[in-house]
Amino acid sequence: MKSWLWQHRVAIISALQRLWSAPLNTVLSLLVISIALTLPAAGYVLIDNLRSLSGGASGVQQISIFLKVEAGKKETAEIENRLKTANAGKWRFVPREEALKHIQASEGMAEIVASLPKNPLPDAFIVDSNEKTPDGLEAQRQTFAQWPAVAHVQLDSAWVRRFDAFLRLGKLAVSLLALIFGAGLVAITFNTIRLQVVSQAAEIEVARLIGATNAFIRRPFYYFGALQGALGGLLAAALVGIGCKLLNTPIAELATLYGGQFRLSGPGLAEVLILAALGALLGWLGAQLSVSLSLRQFKV
Repeated sequence: MKSWLWQHRVAIISALQRLWSAPLNTVLSLLVISIALTLPAAGYVLIDNLRSLSGGASGVQQISIFLKVEAGKKETAEIENRLKTANAGKWRFVPREEALKHIQASEGMAEIVASLPKNPLPDAFIVDSNEKTPDGLEAQRQTFAQWPAVAHVQLDSAWVRRFDAFLRLGKLAVSLLALIFGAGLVAITFNTIRLQVVSQAAEIEVARLIGATNAFIRRPFYYFGALQGALGGLLAAALVGIGCKLLNTPIAELATLYGGQFRLSGPGLAEVLILAALGALLGWLGAQLSVSLSLRQFKV
């Protein structure tokens, strides 16, 4: 066990020395890797922020239940009990008098409302649904519509479905982009390791002659690819975080003009670790492919 740990320690130190021995090449490689990971990572962060924005936007998951005009206090109380039992989310009751005052306060509507012989508006319940998917919201709307004393249930499901389709399309596009750039990262690591193998051909021959095993020769290259990919992933996470901070001020100003509040959330600790692990995995894969092909001339 001690011998196995010592061999891995030697391989890691060797990989770090190779990274440090050519700082300019290392920095350039890390920049290329980080850019390859930054674009899809930024896309995922943007989609997550849009999803949270849709969840917090007023009216996106809001269902309006309009009662029949002749519905009285008994029917209203029954709807309240059904909403409590259904646990559909937060809700509030809007009496017809309040709705009429709200319309009357709108510009140009005061005279029209004053000319009406009586209040034509029904009582209503506004439900902030806890459902997140369009299908769940539509099922909830149909359930409310079947309750007694309910005249109409309004849900802008078309808008919700369009926005959900947009997010799914965006996620698919980002996934395809991630596959393309992931393949590019593997190619970058492949080429870097291949150049190292060629430049160290004499050392590899000597190591073979003194009895070095195949795993001992390959291991430093694997660690080099994994370390390079992990560092590139950390740099990509830093670039995404910096980009979110730089964009937050103009985005907040734009949201204020529309009467809302919104800030971009950068990658959290879990996302940073996932990005670093993904970079390490792709770097290790590129190193394995490169070593396997490049060392065939040494029969390693």
